[in-house]
Amino acid sequence: MAGVGTVLVAAGSSERIGAAFPKQFLPLGPDPMFFLALESVLPHSDEVAIVTLSDFVGTVRSILRYAGATQDLDFRGARIHAVTGGKRRQDSVQRGLDALSEDIDLVLVHDAARPFASPALVERVVAAAREHGAAVPVVAVPDTVKRVEGDVVAETMDRRALGLAQTPQGFLRAVLEDAYSKLGGADVTDDARAVELAGGEVAIVEGEPGNFKVTTPVDLELASVVANCRRGLGPGYRAGTGSDTHRLVEGRDLVLCGVKIPFERGLDGHSDADVATHAVCDALLGAVAAGDIGFHFPPGDPEFKDISSLVLLERVAEIVREKRCRVVNVDVTIVAQAPKLAPFAAEMRRTLADALGLDVEAVSVKATTTEGTGPEGEGLAISSSAVAVVTERPPLR
Repeated sequence: MAGVGTVLVAAGSSERIGAAFPKQFLPLGPDPMFFLALESVLPHSDEVAIVTLSDFVGTVRSILRYAGATQDLDFRGARIHAVTGGKRRQDSVQRGLDALSEDIDLVLVHDAARPFASPALVERVVAAAREHGAAVPVVAVPDTVKRVEGDVVAETMDRRALGLAQTPQGFLRAVLEDAYSKLGGADVTDDARAVELAGGEVAIVEGEPGNFKVTTPVDLELASVVANCRRGLGPGYRAGTGSDTHRLVEGRDLVLCGVKIPFERGLDGHSDADVATHAVCDALLGAVAAGDIGFHFPPGDPEFKDISSLVLLERVAEIVREKRCRVVNVDVTIVAQAPKLAPFAAEMRRTLADALGLDVEAVSVKATTTEGTGPEGEGLAISSSAVAVVTERPPLR
């Protein structure tokens, strides 16, 4: 009985994206990229040959078994083959074709770096390939296209006659194998081109702008957001809270959010005792689950004696980056009976924003009192609390 097979090309080295390991194995939400691409074609496939780097064949098998595949890699009604790729794309596709059983008469070729092809797109490609022998999804070129020679524009192209090819591309197996047998030494960037070179006709179906290829770090960040949203996880936001309190004493400067406030007393502490900045530090560390300010900057350590808390905040921001996250915004509340802090709020916001590399609109600083109650209300102490939000970045090197 004839069937549909898919060659999922996941053998690229991902040099352009600058990742620590091949992009097709980077997580998009809870799943690796290739797995999302696999999910796109599975409902229309009797078999799938996943062609990947030799060091990752075992990784593919392990991920599939973890997801519910049998020991023989039967998964959601399809038989999966994990295959080592070749030096060129066409070599990898040929190895995938060789892995498919003789019962497969129609082949889809899909890039593992296109994780968001819709079921409707795959269905259109299958139908057109059955009818015409070969089919490729194409989207219109949205921008003006210039042909360049050296450093100057040679010509403005008519974009109405141009289109951007996507995958999956579909072929009657005999058509694709015949095209590959005639390639000789020619290199092709997609499989439709092989059919074109062999003199075959390739039908066009409507592609999807959302079926973009992950090539650059920006693409990867966008794909991470899309994947999280589709899984109902939102765009990877995390929040943390922090708080701090210090006694007011004579002979110390009062520093809040890195700003020196004119007052007869200051806050007692090993560093500059900036409770507001300390609260922000703890909120950020909490958002990335990296401990607290006391863990990273122990009280009593001579290195931190009288140190500006803005220096500590800059170090915390670096920890956030090391955790592959980016600060989105912070909100600080300072509790003090005196002095009046409203006149300094704008400067406090700017100082925190500069330390975190944020726009000032992403920083909020508020001041309140306790109406004469508690140590703050009695003028014995000043306290502060903060909330920070970060967003997760894809795991780049």
